[in-house]
Amino acid sequence: MKQPPAPADPTPGHDGPGYDELGYVRRHITRWRHGTVEDADDWVAEEQPIAMTYNGRSFAVMMATPHDLEDFALGFSLSEGLIRTPADLLDLQVRPLLEGTELAMTVAADAHGAHLDADGQRLLPGRSGCGICGTRQLENAVRQPGQVHGDVGLTHAGLERALAGLHQRQPMNAATGAVHAAAWASAAGDIALVREDVGRHNALDKLVGALHRGDIDPASGFALVTSRASYEMVTKAASAGVTVLAAISAPTALAIELAKSAGLTLVGFARPGSHNVYTHPERLHAGSGR
Repeated sequence: MKQPPAPADPTPGHDGPGYDELGYVRRHITRWRHGTVEDADDWVAEEQPIAMTYNGRSFAVMMATPHDLEDFALGFSLSEGLIRTPADLLDLQVRPLLEGTELAMTVAADAHGAHLDADGQRLLPGRSGCGICGTRQLENAVRQPGQVHGDVGLTHAGLERALAGLHQRQPMNAATGAVHAAAWASAAGDIALVREDVGRHNALDKLVGALHRGDIDPASGFALVTSRASYEMVTKAASAGVTVLAAISAPTALAIELAKSAGLTLVGFARPGSHNVYTHPERLHAGSGR
């Protein structure tokens, strides 16, 4: 059986609770290995429906890992344009239900989330690998993010440092091998926050929420994700004010175009020893990373 990591400590990026709340559970399995069958226990990632409601109206049901839900509620609301600033989220109630969890949010009267209607709301679940499931209108499927501003002064060495450190900051993935991570690092490559989820979009939403709840300037560092850079990831990052998004896998053509027009630096195939810069390379410089 894979051993779970030690309980989270108070250092940045390890600010979560103990095993029972880390988003994974133990399940009994039958394991076949090298011709031998054995009974064993294994750690598996949790995934459940998370209902997003705004002022009593349903908007979406996302399939997500039930962990860091306060961050998820805030980040999702911001990245979906349902609120303009964190102050627009007036109240959040996390309500465990038999079928999953409801995030019941109260938002300011002039926020978009306060004026949902049957034509504009999502009526299908957002699956764990999906960013726009349930979006019924074409213009809502591809949203042009606003311009991002700021020069984080990232070095190639700083990006390498963050990559090297991320592996040790994913307790849920270390236990299960089944989740994505979105990390926030300083320009020097020191990781300050990590959020994990079975869905890459959910992990990024959780990171955005954590940034705002921690009063961290999104332009003061960079985001690193353990997934491909689809256009939804670029849109969410730019909407949050992130100026540099690095992904360990490939970007899509639409992601590159959106990043270019939004002024966001997009890095793909970020691996030890190499990475590709697809847009706005002026934010990356040679240097020691310190």
